[in-house]
Amino acid sequence: MSDDQAYTPPAVWTWNRSAGGRFANINRPQAGATHEKTLPVGRHALQLYSLATPNGMKAAIMLEELLELGHAEADYDAWPIDISTGEQFGSGFVAVNPNSKIPALLDLSGTAPLRVFESGSILLYLAEKFGAFLPAPPARTETLNWLFWQVGSAPFLGGGFGHFYAYAPVKIAYAIDRYALEAKRQLDVLDRQLAAHRYVAGEAYTIADIACWPWYGQLVLGRLYDAAEFLAVHEYTHVLRWAREIDARPAVIRGRRVNRITGAPEEQLPERHDASDFAPRRE
Repeated sequence: MSDDQAYTPPAVWTWNRSAGGRFANINRPQAGATHEKTLPVGRHALQLYSLATPNGMKAAIMLEELLELGHAEADYDAWPIDISTGEQFGSGFVAVNPNSKIPALLDLSGTAPLRVFESGSILLYLAEKFGAFLPAPPARTETLNWLFWQVGSAPFLGGGFGHFYAYAPVKIAYAIDRYALEAKRQLDVLDRQLAAHRYVAGEAYTIADIACWPWYGQLVLGRLYDAAEFLAVHEYTHVLRWAREIDARPAVIRGRRVNRITGAPEEQLPERHDASDFAPRRE
């Protein structure tokens, strides 16, 4: 449908299975499992089921940052969930996250397995469990302000701008313009905050940075949607300064690789079970 063709919604919406572009094979209007599949479980108490998308990176980076601090009990097994083939609709994964979205975390350290789903919830859970990257009040409140800002803003950047700019089967000027405007507004919000502070929530590195960097940091570094030039990200000098600093952190370098199943072979680490998994592969 071209931009100038008017669309009149029907009285009752019905699912067009052929619509949806790149993701038509996995999108559906129902929740729940589509097939039986048991999730693998490794030797650690923490089991991460994820993929190296921006949301998926948050959990892996957080776990690697905790290990970098010396929290040995934060060691974990990471298993890939290929969302392009519908693995998120397997019965085991749906039991951990009924919303069928990555990442999902299973904590086996207690008397009964504890599921944690939604990336923001995982960051908060791990920060409280290990007492790290979440300062005491009043700085705690400012950190949570920015954590929830990110999780509330991401659908406009990902499902909005990212979808219509990079993935939609047709380019719709209205949709791209609408969400580009919002993406740039969000970058400006972040740029103004970082003009006055080293990190997102102040002078300390927190879960607010871990939440924001996989989205906004990667966007301005040219790794997201191939949209850096289109959005003129060079205008956001403070975001760029912050993005480059976070990008150089050893835990972030490692976390970006966890559950990565595409791209250059040296950047992929489909499964992670031990720190030695990050060692360069020998031919």
